[in-house]
Amino acid sequence: MSANSEPPGLRLIVGLGNPGREYRDTRHNVGFMIADRLAARERAAFRTEKTWQAEVARAGDLLLCKPLTYMNLSGQAVRPLAQFYKLDPTQMLIVLDDMALPLGKLRLRPDGSAGGHNGLKSIIEHFGTQAVPRLRIGIGAAEGEATGHVLGRFTLEENAALAQSLDHAVEAVDCLRTRGLEAAMNTFN
Repeated sequence: MSANSEPPGLRLIVGLGNPGREYRDTRHNVGFMIADRLAARERAAFRTEKTWQAEVARAGDLLLCKPLTYMNLSGQAVRPLAQFYKLDPTQMLIVLDDMALPLGKLRLRPDGSAGGHNGLKSIIEHFGTQAVPRLRIGIGAAEGEATGHVLGRFTLEENAALAQSLDHAVEAVDCLRTRGLEAAMNTFN
């Protein structure tokens, strides 16, 4: 899918992260943070759906999903959910962290490689296509070992930038839903 074509309507937003309290506020869980913000705004409650290994909330015609598999197995939860609702990958938006982007920077794309992100890699493998729209949220580069960085928490100094980034990500989702992917890319990238 080229940047000029629009998906046939956004129906599913998948926030990537790791389940469990120990991962709740980690950098790797910014996808969960966005899904939680969208659900709270729409007064939609997440319910554990064991069939799909995910927490799912319905906000009108939009589904919100937080896979309960660990990050590297995200496709195992997302693929069956999308199949049940007969959703094409282009009707989804995957929201994920990206340590190649500065803290707070957003990057929307209609397709592409996983870029080293194992959660997105799992989704691409399970769907058999790279044509999966995604919103990457910058978490800043690792100063040391990558795993410790993504599983670490934001510092007090970073919390204001994080809050602003999450607000912008929600605005980007709204723009994508109302004006389309290309307009959202032009506005938020």
